[in-house]
Amino acid sequence: MSFRLRALALLMLVALTATAATAWLTLRQVNRQVRDSVAAGQQEETRITGELRQYGWTHGTWHGVSATVAALARDTGQRIRVATEDGALLADSDALAGRDPRPVSSRAPLSVDARPRLELPADVRPQSWPKLTSSAILNYRAGTPYAACLTAAGIGVTAVPGKLGMPEVTANGKAPGCRRVWNENPSLVAADVAALEPCAKDPHPQTCLQRVFDERIADTAPPRLQISLGVRDQAPPTLNVAPTVAVAAGVALAAILGALLLSRAVLRPIRAMTAAARRLGEGDLGQRVPVSGRDEIAELGRAFNRMAGSIQSGEESQRRLTGDIAHELRTPLANLRGYLEALRDGVVEPTPELLDSLHEEAMLQQRIVDDLQDLALAEAGALTYHRSGVELAELLESCRAAHAAQATTAGITLRAEIDGRATVFADADRLRQALGNLVGNALRHTPPGGTVTLRLVPHGELATLQVQDTGSGIPPEHLPHLFDRFWRADAARGRDTGGSGLGLSITRQILTDHRATIDVQSTVGEGTTFTIVLATV
Repeated sequence: MSFRLRALALLMLVALTATAATAWLTLRQVNRQVRDSVAAGQQEETRITGELRQYGWTHGTWHGVSATVAALARDTGQRIRVATEDGALLADSDALAGRDPRPVSSRAPLSVDARPRLELPADVRPQSWPKLTSSAILNYRAGTPYAACLTAAGIGVTAVPGKLGMPEVTANGKAPGCRRVWNENPSLVAADVAALEPCAKDPHPQTCLQRVFDERIADTAPPRLQISLGVRDQAPPTLNVAPTVAVAAGVALAAILGALLLSRAVLRPIRAMTAAARRLGEGDLGQRVPVSGRDEIAELGRAFNRMAGSIQSGEESQRRLTGDIAHELRTPLANLRGYLEALRDGVVEPTPELLDSLHEEAMLQQRIVDDLQDLALAEAGALTYHRSGVELAELLESCRAAHAAQATTAGITLRAEIDGRATVFADADRLRQALGNLVGNALRHTPPGGTVTLRLVPHGELATLQVQDTGSGIPPEHLPHLFDRFWRADAARGRDTGGSGLGLSITRQILTDHRATIDVQSTVGEGTTFTIVLATV
């Protein structure tokens, strides 16, 4: 099976699985939200009925309940209609909010009874419970009208459960005509006791006493309420599965179409890169792939083109290096061969001067070979370094001393300017080799009477080394090639100034291995300055 079909099948499988999982999670989440919504609705119903019952229990009347209804409607978002059992409307949240009342919901209304629950002491004999209940009836008949009177007069009322569960009313002020009246009419009390006595023999005396208590205070307690919540034809919270299934199917179809387009968009440049890589392996180093866009595939194409360019550049560099080495060695080796053949044939006398010249030429060829070996090791990362703490001031002074004789012979002033001390973690011999290459070049290109300056300038965690000369300078167009192997500014590649053309390449590689940088600035006719920046310890 081709990669395209495998990728398409995998993407389709992922798309279908993801769509099914998304649909399942959506249904599960929505069902949970529906359940939470139902639970929240039940909690709202419990709150509404509880607060309304508490209002009637505390005030003994439904007068002024509209403010509580309006607050509950605002907090819960429910439409609330409150009426008595005989249909008398007490409050409607729609009317309280200033809009026309909407038809009430068809759901059965909730019932609220504000009459208190008897709390008979368990440590008292059940035979005494009817008498205690009669006392509770008397207490309720005295306190409830008082609380209702205060409420009607606009006086704030609070109540806490008191003896036998009856509300103990506390007023925030007084109102004329509002007081507790203890009605101890013997006939009424006797009627209460007579109604309660049968409960002493009832199998469930507490239930019987509560029923008789409710009946005896019915003319005093506020009437039971019928609370309607919601609006007629209001849709309950349900889940319609069809839209979810339709969306899931649409997502799956879109994913499949996207997979087709993606596989086509991905495989086309990959096929182009495969063909280019095949031709590149066959030796066609000029192969490149067309690149457009900024996505990962385009970046892969750019990386391929950079790789191909690097291979082509490396091949051309190798050919140039081979030609440069042949050029460097051909003439001196031909001279050596000619002199040796002349000595063998007796044409030339082996004078000391001739032998010294031949030895010097052989040493020059040896130096070229040694430099090539150092450069190859350095570029391969195999050049050995023995790092330790190196004092740059001492390194600069030793380099100046090593080249002092050469400078004196050439009539050049060689001096060192040290503005402070700095220590680096490096290979002292390799740094001295790199610095020596720069000083040697400066001395070769500075005319008699000129000056070569070695300078050390510490800058906190960095240290700057400079080799500055007052020589002939380097033209701007030659600066980019300065560190190339075997490169010389003179087109004839003569040896009037000496050198193998490898010193600056070796210097740059040594400094790169020490995480240092090297920069050059030059002005024709004024001189050249090489600047090295190293990290101190």
